[in-house]
Amino acid sequence: MSDDDIDLDDIERRMKGAVEALKTEFAGLRTGRASTSLLDPVTVDVYGATMPLNQVGTVTVPEPRMLSVQVWDKSNASAVEKAIRNSGLGLNPMLDGQLVRIPIPELNEERRAELAKVAAKYAEQGRIAIRNVRRDGMDTLKKLEKDKAISEDDHKMYADEVQELTNSYVTQVDDTLQTKESEIMQV
Repeated sequence: MSDDDIDLDDIERRMKGAVEALKTEFAGLRTGRASTSLLDPVTVDVYGATMPLNQVGTVTVPEPRMLSVQVWDKSNASAVEKAIRNSGLGLNPMLDGQLVRIPIPELNEERRAELAKVAAKYAEQGRIAIRNVRRDGMDTLKKLEKDKAISEDDHKMYADEVQELTNSYVTQVDDTLQTKESEIMQV
């Protein structure tokens, strides 16, 4: 059997990608401190297309509880303000010419619980992505065995390896979620 038949490295790379995507999502969940990554998930409808916020303006942290977006094209300033307001991040931007100021409100207990739920939802999406990669790998193994490209023993051995990778990456998702939840719930 050649190593081209089942690519465990590719399966692992895709599972790792799911964990990295989760970490990126978590970076956008605020913990009461201003961070430019908070606005990473925000997209803006400009020039007839949807663009990431960081492609229409410069995001900065002028003070610990404030973000600002210097919009490059004045005609897009209100679209940026609207996108931030409608992002579901619970932010209330204020437009000042080409500058959008975003005060970061103190997190109350209710908002912290809400953010923890959002984090749990992101984590579940990560687990689903990992399980989908696992399913693809298992389907490939079944097909290879059916086509007589691998033996039943090889199928079992590779299936065990795919399952081990799955367990490992799901554990990483759970650990990342636990870390983020404790960060959110800190007062």
